[in-house]
Amino acid sequence: MRMTNLLSSGTLLLLGATGASAHGPPSPGSSGLSSFGGANLLASTGTPLGQEFAHQNITFYLSTPKPGNGPLGAGPRHDTHKGDAILYLTDVFGIALPQNRLLVDSFARAGYLTLAPDLFQGEPASADINTPGGPVFDPVAFLAAHGTLQTDPVVETAINYLRNTLNVTRIGVAGYCFGGKYAFRFVAPGRGGDVAFTAHPSLVEESEILAIDKPLAIAAADHDELLNATVRVRFEELLGQTGERYQINVYGGTTHGFAVRGDQNVPSQKYGKEEAFVQAVRWFDTLL
Repeated sequence: MRMTNLLSSGTLLLLGATGASAHGPPSPGSSGLSSFGGANLLASTGTPLGQEFAHQNITFYLSTPKPGNGPLGAGPRHDTHKGDAILYLTDVFGIALPQNRLLVDSFARAGYLTLAPDLFQGEPASADINTPGGPVFDPVAFLAAHGTLQTDPVVETAINYLRNTLNVTRIGVAGYCFGGKYAFRFVAPGRGGDVAFTAHPSLVEESEILAIDKPLAIAAADHDELLNATVRVRFEELLGQTGERYQINVYGGTTHGFAVRGDQNVPSQKYGKEEAFVQAVRWFDTLL
């Protein structure tokens, strides 16, 4: 099945690709994060520690690695990634969602200066849309208001800020769900990204996959009615045609949004979120 535009009837389509699978929780006492600092690098709860500020009428959330073992302390990784940065592109819930801010902080603890722009100019989807009785969410209207014409300039401003104000030389793009589309778009020629990671990307077109000229990794959920094996295989076929290095992991027992909003009381989702973070950090460590 060829899919040229992976958006249907106003529904956010979740896309990934087949590859190595990570099924179930680790054995007792083990942690996929232990190889580079332990599970304390990844925070799913708590108070975000970065700073919010405005630049050229866009709100940013920035987290900077610190020496030592404090709340944003990167320990021995503090000096490992000087000149590198991660551009964090959010799901539809934007930088207001605590889990997004906590992931930005977690990348900082892994040693990366990390910047997240407000992709929605102060109008993200409400975090309560999946709650019974919560606000009504109209995905058609939302996506019409936040297409590439509106979103590309925000991402471009963020890249320019990293390179020209913070003097970053290499940028890893980390896109989640809605932001995953822009992870693809900004590792195309001349777009400013040097390597990309995306978890459960949505709205990605075939032309955007084929256009990449930098390495890209995907973390996909296995339980989602819109993330089926046929679509994942097509992603793999298209990535293979690019000639670029790619990685695709499918995490068992997870659902759409697990890498950001996975239920930490469900072992398979907790494990999936941790390992997707590990996947991202190792990918950036290797290729930035």
